Amino acid sequence: MADTPKNKKKILAVASIGGHWIQLLRIIAGLASDYDVSYVSSNPKWAESVKGKFYAICEFSRWDAWKMLICVPYVLMILKKEKPDVVLSTGAAPGLLVLLLAKYVFRKKTIWVDSIANVAKLSACGRYAVKLGVDHVYSQWEHLATDKVKFAGNVLGKLGDAE
Repeated sequence: MADTPKNKKKILAVASIGGHWIQLLRIIAGLASDYDVSYVSSNPKWAESVKGKFYAICEFSRWDAWKMLICVPYVLMILKKEKPDVVLSTGAAPGLLVLLLAKYVFRKKTIWVDSIANVAKLSACGRYAVKLGVDHVYSQWEHLATDKVKFAGNVLGKLGDAE
């Protein structure tokens, strides 16, 4: 029996502004027909670029990490309301916060996909995702794969090939 919209698995897709969001949309494009997807971003304008539920949270980085305290209650409310089966983030800090709350408060499966811009090493948040136990951490660069970081391709396809 095929999944109906009511019993599709739920993904909460999370990304900050800019390239993180673009990469998230490329990943979700391949999953959206099989999953019920809701979105979280630090830019409320991104709501116009998706179908489905959208939530805006505050933006913060390691330079103003105190702002995450403002986000925590709202993120907990989103997770409680959406009840995702899995939470997927392409970064940055707000995405990591959502993953950690999903994993350790709600016991949800979590996936971190590090930005393709991080060629030499994982991003700081990607390294924290590994250290803090995110279930699946991916790099978009094969040479960065380890026993804890997987490589399964990149969101741009084969790099260097003309389209």
